Amino acid sequence: MAWVLGALTFWVPWTRTALHWVNNMLLAILTASQKGALFLFGPLAIGPGKVLPDGTPSIGFILAFQVLPSVIFFSAIISGLYYLGIMQAVVRFFARIFYRLLALSGVESLSAAANIFVGIESSLTIRPYLMKMTRSELLTLMTCMMATVASTVMGIYVIALHNIFPEIAGHLVSASLISIPCAVIASKLSLPEQEIPETLEKLPQTENDPCKPGNFMVALVEGGMQGVKMATGIATVLIVVLGLEALVDLALAETFGKNFSLQNFLGWLTLPFSALLGLQQEEWQLAGKILGSRFVETEVSAYFSLAAAQVADPAPFTQRSVTILTYALCGFVHFASMGIFIGGLTALVPSRAHDITVIGGRSLWTAFLATVLTGCIAGALVIT
Repeated sequence: MAWVLGALTFWVPWTRTALHWVNNMLLAILTASQKGALFLFGPLAIGPGKVLPDGTPSIGFILAFQVLPSVIFFSAIISGLYYLGIMQAVVRFFARIFYRLLALSGVESLSAAANIFVGIESSLTIRPYLMKMTRSELLTLMTCMMATVASTVMGIYVIALHNIFPEIAGHLVSASLISIPCAVIASKLSLPEQEIPETLEKLPQTENDPCKPGNFMVALVEGGMQGVKMATGIATVLIVVLGLEALVDLALAETFGKNFSLQNFLGWLTLPFSALLGLQQEEWQLAGKILGSRFVETEVSAYFSLAAAQVADPAPFTQRSVTILTYALCGFVHFASMGIFIGGLTALVPSRAHDITVIGGRSLWTAFLATVLTGCIAGALVIT
């Protein structure tokens, strides 16, 4: 199924037209989200080289004011779509496809479909079944969580890469879709199903939300408030992990020499995967460093690192390689997200804390393999 989705993305004209439409729609939403940021933050909210209508120039790139507001707006839009029932219909559409084509249980299919659009919130769609899910189902659930990205944060990646990757928004949607069957393959090979899942022969109904907002505007505001929490969380993670990384780098430099750093170490570990992705040999080292850095710095920092590297003259990566890395980085494959997902699921089913904690560690590895496989598929099918 992953190869079929990849072929539809890269080879079929009408699918490429649909992705072009999705790309333009997401870019339009992103542009609209900047209006509120401009009103609040003025020149702080405009990118380098741009000016306000009154002629005030940008003071440079500031992630907090130019990127994180998009998370708030996207979260509000998704909340509004849930209030209207549109998002539930889309999730169940994909769930039926995964259920029939991937031979998954009902809860695996429903949670996998929800993961295309949301993150830890996808577990709420199957909350009544979490207690009785098999260990294999739990691994598939957590692998899908980490191998995909929530639509609420997709705007960050679009902002990072839109200057170096045409149609980036549509391709990010495609990457999340392709990563679902890849995540299933990786998780089932790691922990095959040896029990009989409760929902093996049925697709469960989603729960009615007892706390549904009173009207559409309330839904937008509540979604925006969730976006504020998410943006604050992203900022907190970046401040903490980058600061800790700097401390570790100081310790490593004192111990092994100034050229030894955590990013270089992780780059060496992921260097073989850079080769397996089909990149050119001269690209392996930098690609490995970018792939490895996301385990600590998150995919947000990795995408911005890729964009910053590509503006050099000459650019270190070909356009094909940029496509491969964009697909391979499209997932929450880092220690911070692992902790968030373990904590979130444990809060829902405290009695299964041990299973969730053990499986959570394994899911970091299976999710990484899934995203690498997604990058391989993109590299094999992209038309250069």
